[in-house]
Amino acid sequence: MSVKSLFLSTFTAAVVFVSTSFSLQAASRDYISIVGSSTVYPFATVVAERFGRASSYAVPKIESTGSGGGLKLFCAGVGTDTPDITNASRRIKSSEVSLCQKNGVKEIVEVKIGYDGIAFANSKKAKQLDLSIKDIYLALAKVVPDEKGQLIENPYQSWNEVNTALPNMRIEVLGPPPTSGTRDAFVELVMEKGCSEFPAIAALESTNPDKFKAACQGLREDGVFIEAGENDNLIVQKLDVNPDAFGIFGYSFLDQNSDKVQGSKIGGVLPSFDTIGDGSYPVSRSLYFYVKKAHIGVVPGLKAYVAEFTSEDAIGEEGYLTDRGLIPLAPNEWQTVRADAESMKNNVN
Repeated sequence: MSVKSLFLSTFTAAVVFVSTSFSLQAASRDYISIVGSSTVYPFATVVAERFGRASSYAVPKIESTGSGGGLKLFCAGVGTDTPDITNASRRIKSSEVSLCQKNGVKEIVEVKIGYDGIAFANSKKAKQLDLSIKDIYLALAKVVPDEKGQLIENPYQSWNEVNTALPNMRIEVLGPPPTSGTRDAFVELVMEKGCSEFPAIAALESTNPDKFKAACQGLREDGVFIEAGENDNLIVQKLDVNPDAFGIFGYSFLDQNSDKVQGSKIGGVLPSFDTIGDGSYPVSRSLYFYVKKAHIGVVPGLKAYVAEFTSEDAIGEEGYLTDRGLIPLAPNEWQTVRADAESMKNNVN
């Protein structure tokens, strides 16, 4: 046997060994492992429960780790010690795609499931506020411009100091941690937009990006903004007992707890199914989950779960997830999502 033939034979055997080892390893786990976004978690849980009842497969195991935390686990590699799916309340970042590629997660299927708004809510026992994005930025930014346009540590302690039309009430806001997709979306859709209403700061984006980032993305660390973890239900509970506080979480949690909490108007618009769907509510985002294609056909039921989640019965205009607060995709967009999910199209590069 030639050296070349020997090399090819050895290489082929090694590939078969690795492939077989993964198949045997994966087959030892008879359930789907899902991590990620706390916002997508309740939707995924409903799908998982229905999937378990209607099929011969085990009910998937779902952990709420936050979008960033979930993608880190998902991108750690291929095999049963890593998740099959990660939920995300924002799109995967290029740095996360690179991490996946580095660790052998070469093929990823992105599935967009619908839309959600980010609510700035308080207890129904308190007054409902009408805030601007600028108001929220000035209340929560770590640094803000003074009268001369110079950036200073945020001095505001009450809402009427931010805007004289607002009540004389201490600023106290419970929100998600840095690992949360809701936090990422809130910073982009509220903090950066509010910051950009000050021309001198907006100009920094091109002249001094680091200073712009510090001014527009940093949240207060003086006790006014409180990181409340990934459990949005815990924020709702805290608002119920503290009428002076506000919380930041996905619309679905507002919808499911409408007996306890209310969304503030932002720019005169309340968060609702219709205003998020038609785009008039200014703080809305897309929701996703990501599938590890290498696990398809190896982890039992994975493709069938994806089919259930992307079915018209689940995420269609009158799907059962709309009853839980998910804002559905337009019919033509859903058809594209469905087709990509059925073919397991590798659509993340």
